[in-house]
Amino acid sequence: MKIRRYIKGDRIIWMVILILLVISLLSVYSSTGSLAYQHRSGNTFFYLFRQLKFILLGVLIIFFVHLVPYRIFSRVSVFALYLSIPLLILTLIAGTNINEATRWLQIPGTGLTIQPSDFAKIALVMYLAKILSVNQNNIKDFKGVFGKISLAIIGTCALILPANFSTALILFVTAFSLMFVGRIPLMYLAVMIFTGVFALSIFIGGALLLNKEGRIATWKNRIENYVDGEGDNYQADQAKVAIVQGGLFGKGPGNSTQRNLLPHPYSDFIYAIIIEEYGTLVGGILVIALYLWLFFRAGMIIRRSKSTYGAFLAFGLSMGLVLQAFVNMAVAVGLVPVTGQTL
Repeated sequence: MKIRRYIKGDRIIWMVILILLVISLLSVYSSTGSLAYQHRSGNTFFYLFRQLKFILLGVLIIFFVHLVPYRIFSRVSVFALYLSIPLLILTLIAGTNINEATRWLQIPGTGLTIQPSDFAKIALVMYLAKILSVNQNNIKDFKGVFGKISLAIIGTCALILPANFSTALILFVTAFSLMFVGRIPLMYLAVMIFTGVFALSIFIGGALLLNKEGRIATWKNRIENYVDGEGDNYQADQAKVAIVQGGLFGKGPGNSTQRNLLPHPYSDFIYAIIIEEYGTLVGGILVIALYLWLFFRAGMIIRRSKSTYGAFLAFGLSMGLVLQAFVNMAVAVGLVPVTGQTL
């Protein structure tokens, strides 16, 4: 087929991405019904076409990026990391507040918003992959290698932390895993954990002393609600109801009732809606299997890679993507407190 001439890379990964995109389109369309009646005069196709527009834009970006030789990403990794820093700072200072969180920047004249932390996550993985790959022969150099890596990780996570604790934590775990795979000595990894915990303690302590709790109060409430099973835990409770009502085989596409009760059924708790409509067997297990399959195929790419940088880059990007997805699903089934991470 002619299309194969233009599609490079692992075709199984392309297939997994396509299936996930179809699931997202169906799920978002189904879960935004009440939202359409509240804000779009019952025009349920508005959110369908908006999601379709985002999907097409995303596929175009993926297509053109996949044509770029991955070694180019190594060359621009330092610039990308430096560029992410002012974007994160600008977000903290003048970011757009959505759902009581300041994580977005408004693009002037477009009405669109971007989340700089997403760019920062990719930039940091690109940078770490470069530093680790070019220093495999002197990986035990504390100052020259570990110093650069730890400064980049702590600095990036610290700028994301005030507005988005869960993203900062996921990025830290991803970076830590990449360091482990990159043969950073275990003693250095222990130092990294201690440094991360110490930095978090300083941030929380300083905010409490200055009476500027901000998102800290949100973190505290979410953890307390999760532990006690009481209080303002409405979203999590409704998600559990959706999962129970879905059972093994689900209610069928478009037949969700909890979508009308969940504040954000199309983002934070969309996994619960998928299970309610398609069931645990078809919806729940399928989505988990697709992400595991994606990570497995990434592992095969890592094993076959002739470049150390390519292997580290593939591991870091796939690890971050799959980890975020599993955090979202864990929230929906009540394994962890509400985080705000999307699927």
